[in-house]
Amino acid sequence: MNNCLPPDCTTDAGGGKTERATGTQAVRRLIVSILLTAATLDLTRCGLVMAAARYPAPTAGLVTAGLAAAALTARTARGCRAGRRWAGWAALLIGLASVPQAAASGFRSPYLIPDTATAALGILLAVTILATAGRMDRRDTAPEILRAKKR
Repeated sequence: MNNCLPPDCTTDAGGGKTERATGTQAVRRLIVSILLTAATLDLTRCGLVMAAARYPAPTAGLVTAGLAAAALTARTARGCRAGRRWAGWAALLIGLASVPQAAASGFRSPYLIPDTATAALGILLAVTILATAGRMDRRDTAPEILRAKKR
């Protein structure tokens, strides 16, 4: 599998004419919005950690990890919007890692709502990526096979 994101264009059987895929942009917008929401939830969790801080050293570590996760997720959303190949894989990994990350705090107050939302978004993101992974652009293989049969 070369790309987890659906392609931007499709080709006809002759391989010459390309046109925009109809549902591709909608799927990418959905993935980008899920990623940006996950980044917002990471930042929310950072704010909650700072508000409920008792010890400065663990708090600084948790805030740093949350800010790094939010930055990585926002960067992945940007790459996904641009159609980068690595962004689909990164989004899948973010979706799969969101559930254990949310479960690490044990769904206790005051993290109950952001953790539940993070787990749900992670599952939704992973399912969305996996559901669109089969729509790969195969312009380089299909026309060659058809041309070989004609000769």
